[in-house]
Amino acid sequence: MKTADAVVIGAGVSGGSIAFRLAQRGLKVVIVDKGNPGSGASGSCDKAIFMQSKRPGLHMQLALASRRMYDTLESELERSVEFESDGGMVVIETPQQMEFMRGFIEKQRAAGISVSLIDGDSAREAQPFLAPHILGASFSPDDADVNPLVLNAAFVQAAKKHGAELWTHSEVLGVRTERGRVTSVETTRGSISTPMVINAAGPFAQKVGALSNIDVPIRPRRGMILISESIPRTVRGCVLDAQYIASKHLSAADDGSAPPYGVGFSMGQTVSGNLLIGGSREFEGFNKSHNQDVMATIARHAARIAPKLASTRIIRTMTGFRPYTGDGLPIIDRVPGIDGYIVAAGHEGDGLALAPLTGQLVIDLIEGAGPTHHFLSGLRIDRFSARQAEAVPATPANTPSVLPATA
Repeated sequence: MKTADAVVIGAGVSGGSIAFRLAQRGLKVVIVDKGNPGSGASGSCDKAIFMQSKRPGLHMQLALASRRMYDTLESELERSVEFESDGGMVVIETPQQMEFMRGFIEKQRAAGISVSLIDGDSAREAQPFLAPHILGASFSPDDADVNPLVLNAAFVQAAKKHGAELWTHSEVLGVRTERGRVTSVETTRGSISTPMVINAAGPFAQKVGALSNIDVPIRPRRGMILISESIPRTVRGCVLDAQYIASKHLSAADDGSAPPYGVGFSMGQTVSGNLLIGGSREFEGFNKSHNQDVMATIARHAARIAPKLASTRIIRTMTGFRPYTGDGLPIIDRVPGIDGYIVAAGHEGDGLALAPLTGQLVIDLIEGAGPTHHFLSGLRIDRFSARQAEAVPATPANTPSVLPATA
């Protein structure tokens, strides 16, 4: 039987970050994934590390701490992850959005990010593709971009450099316990004797937890992104709209004000020139089938904000599942009653933004101290029941009470 000090279930950016930090500490680590690194949520997302979409409070504090770690991450990982600190923009279409964004910006500044409100002409000067009707935008130099697949590979490679082992195409069948302690992880590739398991399976964390009769209150929230042909540099940084932010924070029990398919505008551009145009938010389980109406809704909404997109060819789409908890925060905690079982999942659309911090949070959880330990009380698994995760208020504090524009 294979032996390890810790088994990390899930080889996405969160699992890779955790494995890297554990291996750095000298632990013998095995990463287990039913696919390959980046084959899940980490490979079906855009490239934004967006501070402006975070709510003031713990959400923002986590994002800021992780953003600071990005400044030295490439040096730690000893390779480029295509990190670019070009700032980000949230465009404003209506007077209602403008009124909301004025108050929102004040709260964001108080929470610690640098953000300003600019008029429509200044927004179009910075991003010439924006439509004439755009009234203005918020801009923050703290927003940044990264290549998620390269980041994912870099974390896993760095973990392996420190001695971690990667088991791909190996599905977890169960986690064995004796007298309330983890003893092994059973996979389709074989057994791994271990006293510690970290469930970092993202949207599949609930299914993995269920193998051990653990209720992990995480649901998949489906999203689609359109990918264009390679074109000359068009976008600087990442651009969202106020509708995207509102859609992000609406819950599974929204009040009916959400746009069709939860569509909001997001756009960034890869190093190779492809535009990543999003996006949607739906609760459809793990159904990954292509929905032509969702694609058309995203395209229409995007073309209204960026008219030149109407003549840009879309070459493919990607659909993924965000791990949704209901309150916008991940779960990073020990499972009560099972010594050695840790859950580190539920980042929803913030997996990239929080990736560097996630590994450190798990280290501090295990060691009971450290620079991020004070965050952990707000990330406990028992902070809500499974029922509450499905019925949080439709309009949390600091989000628009209604969506000001429709797709």
